[in-house]
Amino acid sequence: MDDAGKIDREFFEGEIAPRLGAARDDVAIGPTYGVDFGLVEIDDSVLAVATDPISILPELGFERAGRFGIRIVLSDVAVSGLAPSHVAVSFALPPETTDEEFARFWGAVDEECRDLGVSIVTGHTARYDESRYPWVGSGTAFAVGDAEDVVRPDGARPGDDLLVTKGPGVETVGLLSSLFPEQIDLPAETLAVAQERLDDVETVRDCAAAVDAGRVTAMHDATEGGLIGALHEVAGSAGVRIDVDADAVPTMSGVEAVSEALSMDHWRASTAGTLLIAVHPDDTDAVVAALEARGTPVGVAGKVTDGSGVVVDGERVAAPSGDAAWPVYERLLSE
Repeated sequence: MDDAGKIDREFFEGEIAPRLGAARDDVAIGPTYGVDFGLVEIDDSVLAVATDPISILPELGFERAGRFGIRIVLSDVAVSGLAPSHVAVSFALPPETTDEEFARFWGAVDEECRDLGVSIVTGHTARYDESRYPWVGSGTAFAVGDAEDVVRPDGARPGDDLLVTKGPGVETVGLLSSLFPEQIDLPAETLAVAQERLDDVETVRDCAAAVDAGRVTAMHDATEGGLIGALHEVAGSAGVRIDVDADAVPTMSGVEAVSEALSMDHWRASTAGTLLIAVHPDDTDAVVAALEARGTPVGVAGKVTDGSGVVVDGERVAAPSGDAAWPVYERLLSE
């Protein structure tokens, strides 16, 4: 098992996957490595479910931290193609969190949920002596809809085009440039642009635009392991090969500069907010147009083919063994 970040595939498949409680016929998609959500059949409908940690990073400001935290929770259910409808949250706050600070955080969560039509249905909020920032909670998001509207995580098929929105390193660069600006040797104006990337960590609206515009066969939010990790997860779950043209992948302003300054491989660093979208080729132009109409950078970056693995610019690329952001974050914390 890796020391930091998500558990590795070997531990998941050896210790977690064989022990999933009762086997029920209504579970259409259960816990699967690299798959963002589960799916439960309920009469003529389905319930998509996804759960994630919630972080509070006071250095971001509590309002900004609230938007960032709830967007991460909602993203993994949004890639099901169903609109998030409900969320449950739990917080184990450090004792030093004041009522006023949490009220600001919660106000941002409420505002984002209202804007997306998401109802907060239950939760738990408390302070505990041993709790500490940033990992102070968790959230579970739900989406209800028709089975035929679900975009399956393993749905990519040979012949599909692969779209990539926003590109590598968005989340990591936004976070690190916001948390450690004095430790990154770049001009203030470059850092200011990089800090804006944190506001790009949002996928719910992009998912809705994509599925409304065309035949989307798979969607995946590129989190731990970055874009390379996400490509392997999409390819592995569908049993296909993905060929990628790196020049067709968008790169947001500030990402390369900060990554170079930190000696970090941004293609293998967490980039929540970046979507991989497999699309029927006849609908690619329509999906691209819908995303661009939202102001979302998107590139027709690859092709789904028969075979296995990930090939970038003609070279077969191995799956990352961990997330490139973790050692950089730990180094910056210790300086």
